[in-house]
Amino acid sequence: MGYRLRDTRPRLALWMLVALGDAILLLVSAGVSVLVALLGVVIVAGCGVAVWRLTRRGALGREDAVVPALSRRRV
Repeated sequence: MGYRLRDTRPRLALWMLVALGDAILLLVSAGVSVLVALLGVVIVAGCGVAVWRLTRRGALGREDAVVPALSRRRV
C-alpha cells in the first residue's frame, strides 16, 4: 500500500520535459511554418481557456453575491 503515498509529480514533470523535447525536434525537422501554426493553436487554446475560466468565475460569483446593507429598501 505504500506505493499510493508516493508523489507522482516528479515523474509527470519528467515526461512533460520528454514531450517538450520531442515537440522541439519535430518542429526543427518540419520548419518554421509548422512553428507558426503551432504557436497560433496554443494562443487560441489559451485564450479559450482564459475566457472559459473568466465566465465560470462570474457565474459562481453571482450565486454567492452578498447584497450590501445600504442598498436594501426599507418598508
